[in-house]
Amino acid sequence: MNVIPYGKHYLDESDINAVVDVLKNGWLTQGPKVDEFENNIAEKVGANYALAVSSATAALHLACLASNLGPGDKAITSANSFVASANCVEYVGAKPLFSDIDPDSLNMCPKDLERRIGLHGKVSAIIPVHFSGVPCDMQAISEIAKKNSAIIIEDASHALGGKYLSGESIGSCVYSDMTIFSLHPVKGVTAGEGGVITTNNRDLYRKLMKLRSHGICKGNFDFPGISVLDDELINRKEAIEENKLNPWYYEMQQLGFNYRITDIQCALASSQLNKLDKFMKRRIEITRIYDNLFDNNKAIEKTQINSRNISANHLYIIRINFKKIGITRAKFMDLLKINGIGSQVHYVPIPMHPYYSSRGYNINDYPATEKYYREALSIPIFFGLEDSSVEFVAEKINTLLNNGLMT
Repeated sequence: MNVIPYGKHYLDESDINAVVDVLKNGWLTQGPKVDEFENNIAEKVGANYALAVSSATAALHLACLASNLGPGDKAITSANSFVASANCVEYVGAKPLFSDIDPDSLNMCPKDLERRIGLHGKVSAIIPVHFSGVPCDMQAISEIAKKNSAIIIEDASHALGGKYLSGESIGSCVYSDMTIFSLHPVKGVTAGEGGVITTNNRDLYRKLMKLRSHGICKGNFDFPGISVLDDELINRKEAIEENKLNPWYYEMQQLGFNYRITDIQCALASSQLNKLDKFMKRRIEITRIYDNLFDNNKAIEKTQINSRNISANHLYIIRINFKKIGITRAKFMDLLKINGIGSQVHYVPIPMHPYYSSRGYNINDYPATEKYYREALSIPIFFGLEDSSVEFVAEKINTLLNNGLMT
């Protein structure tokens, strides 16, 4: 039996042709399609700069490095996220901390964030996660960050196409220093794999540029009003002759990484980005169908319902009290699969993972996150999902819950 997945990418002929054109005529990597995509996404979200990298995890890592986080620093993120939101802090030797979630938005709760900072002392960075594409209360988080002189790195891996509560595009960095997007296949726009960092800070952008490619500087940054002689090359006698940059020259100035992305991926991403508005419109339509069809089912608690029109709607999550209906979540997911419906749980809370629990983190310290996790179920939502399939999924879930599972 074919199973409808919880998420799926969408490709059309324009995407295929964009990739084929690069394969036939273009650079495969470190070429113009990378610059083109970076310019396209910066313009789309309203940021000054964008840097494309090999994954969102790489983007988070570089953002932490560019922020000068390191041993002795603390950074706080949401307990309800994928592990990369905390791992990036570990990568640079800093200490990750966690905040509990708001039960309605499922995002970092500003009141709990402030309380946790009071408990743990100064934090150097805050990493809010726009879970499922729903915007965090960035205005409140920004005020907390200012009071604590903390940098903000938004993990918007789910949220390309979404809006802040104040109306600006997520990624415009009006409330943060940097924003991270994912280009993984189940996300709204895909490059096959990849990530993006947006920022309005030129100095951060220049740091990120070097860190992405081995810590190398070539002295060829293209900023208005800056000549090569004003740039930050160190071995200038080797680099410059007769007031010109030697065309072969490069120098490694710090320990960086090979986190580059290819022109093949960026050609696909630019083509996908052209369809972002269409993708977002369809996801909103799907959420409305589900919302209507689940409206009278007392076994289901709909989530994030107040943010449909500004969310990227990366996931559609329902909450079910499985103990009350007398079935385990695993068995219910098996029943859905037997009926041709894929489902998933987003996510196992980060403090529950053995790596983190062995370091003293305890899920009991995050009661709203744990309660959500025990009840959460992600069901299919993606651009190519037809109305008839959305209705099939909802009606099958309603039938299963209403016919003998309720106690």
